[in-house]
Amino acid sequence: MQFIMLTVLIDMVSIGLIVPVIPLIVGQFTDSPAAQTFWFGAVTLSFGIANFFASPVLGALSDRYGRRPVLLLGFSGLAASFIVTGLATAMWMLIAVRIFSGAMQSNVAIASAYVADITPADQRARRFGLLGAMFGVGFTLGPAMGGLLGAIDIHWPFFVAGALAIINWMYGFFVLPESLPAERRRAFDWRRANPFSALRGLSQLHGVGPLVAVIALAALSDFTLRTSWVLFTTFKFGWGPAQNGASLFTVGVMSAIVQGFLLKYLLAHFSPKRLAAIGLVASALTYFGFAVVPQGWMIYPVIIVGTLIGGGAQASIQSLVSNAADAQSQGKTMGSVTALSSMMAVIAPVISAPLLGVVAHRPQGDIWIGLPFFFCALLQAIGAGIAIAHFRRQRTLRVAAAA
Repeated sequence: MQFIMLTVLIDMVSIGLIVPVIPLIVGQFTDSPAAQTFWFGAVTLSFGIANFFASPVLGALSDRYGRRPVLLLGFSGLAASFIVTGLATAMWMLIAVRIFSGAMQSNVAIASAYVADITPADQRARRFGLLGAMFGVGFTLGPAMGGLLGAIDIHWPFFVAGALAIINWMYGFFVLPESLPAERRRAFDWRRANPFSALRGLSQLHGVGPLVAVIALAALSDFTLRTSWVLFTTFKFGWGPAQNGASLFTVGVMSAIVQGFLLKYLLAHFSPKRLAAIGLVASALTYFGFAVVPQGWMIYPVIIVGTLIGGGAQASIQSLVSNAADAQSQGKTMGSVTALSSMMAVIAPVISAPLLGVVAHRPQGDIWIGLPFFFCALLQAIGAGIAIAHFRRQRTLRVAAAA
């Protein structure tokens, strides 16, 4: 378990490094806030489209050939994309490299399948929480480092991220063991690997059904936040790379604390379904808090309280989906979840860019600059309602069956 955790940590540090500065790289090739918002959405969109089509294929390939070679492919794609982004001299180069990066890597899905391979079903929520903690630590160290490096030169974070991706490839090649034994592998089938068939198969997993919509709404909220955060804080509070790095550092610290430490105790007292329901409601309130706070320092209490209450939702839902899939389909299943998230990543900038564009002219501190987060709060509230209704329906069916 420690091998995949270290791999994910290095991977997320490298990704987190570029978060505070990639909108600024886009800004080098634009001449207004509105144009910067539009092209940042286009750069994000290009990655999401490529990743949507590639993730189920890479997940199914990992079911056939093992997790390790597909992870190595992903690290190679990340290293190339970071370095080329740092050297980019035109907007078309940024878009091209994001398409390449999206098509080459599905590391989160493959790491999740790796954890499912080595973990009994009743322990997966806890293990997925630990995986989420590594994401948190990575996004603690990465954006903080990226903010500091970006304050010196906005190209430096990309070169450092590329070096870390190369180190991760070397670690994966020489140290990381394979998790999927040959007897549990299954033949690759293009018909099952295309994203639309994969999503249909995901919705047909026993007991999952409506949770697919919940995952989609939560992912759309998350990606809307990601694509809006830096520009939102810039427009509303006048923040730069250092302040954005500090806010993302706080998110990472809280995520690591909740998923790496507190989740174990929460699961001892609450079921994954209960934690998922509570977490989804808390997330809706957190998005609303981001939208309405009038001063930058108030972002931090919202992050802390929201993560403490809602930080276990993602690991809980992920464990429910993983437990519904058989041992030979974990890669395809996790790839399908990633494809669904990538579809939302495609949709998010199409929504968030116009929402930010509408309010970009408003003065600092104006409440309507938070328009993208009002939208996120609404999505998450709908997702919470669907999940709670689904869990209640399942409980009623179990009681009826027992009777």
